[in-house]
Amino acid sequence: MVAVPLRAPAPPAMGKGLAVTVAGAQVEALPEGALWIADARALVVSDLHLEKGSAFAARGQFLPPYDTRTTLLRLAVLIARLEPQCVVSLGDSFHDVRGPARMHDADAALLASFVRAVQWVWIEGNHDPELPDDLGGEVRETLEIGPLTLRHEPTGAAGEVAGHLHPCARVVGRGRSVRARCFATDGASLVMPAFGAYAGGLNVRDRAFAAIFPHGCTALMLGRARVYAAPQARQVGD
Repeated sequence: MVAVPLRAPAPPAMGKGLAVTVAGAQVEALPEGALWIADARALVVSDLHLEKGSAFAARGQFLPPYDTRTTLLRLAVLIARLEPQCVVSLGDSFHDVRGPARMHDADAALLASFVRAVQWVWIEGNHDPELPDDLGGEVRETLEIGPLTLRHEPTGAAGEVAGHLHPCARVVGRGRSVRARCFATDGASLVMPAFGAYAGGLNVRDRAFAAIFPHGCTALMLGRARVYAAPQARQVGD
């Protein structure tokens, strides 16, 4: 287990994120689906699922082969804007263990430039339990940032920031329904949305979330430029 120290003062995020408290730590949920921990200047993204398109193509299900490029360019914008000291990829960074070998040379070079520029931490995921050494960065099972413990699969422990479940939420109001990726939190722990272009989403009302949030959660839904808090009372199933 490795810890990233908190640093102060730290610059605020320069986006229209939503500030929330998780286990006493102030974090910001960004509309791009990333988490900004300003006190540590740490940017956290989860479930990139790079090379998912090429994995599907190998099985005969052809998708446009641009998911990796799209995901990395979105990440590049965040890195340029926030200038993090640490970037954490919270597991399932690649869709499978052969994903790094399938990357286009330009995509691999862009990713390598990120890893060289900051302290980069790869958290092990169930899709990519073994990452090649030539990616650079540090490979960890968990990472501690202040009172927060970052890992891939959520357990519901206090102070936990996890991914894996790809949360999304659906709300109904004013005669229409909106479904979007979201952060899910009860104030004690948080589950992050998938950042990958081709990653899907599981409704927070699904029973898979019950063990993590036995009393329900608030869904921090991703809009185009803002994050919207949807309390449990507004959430509906699919």
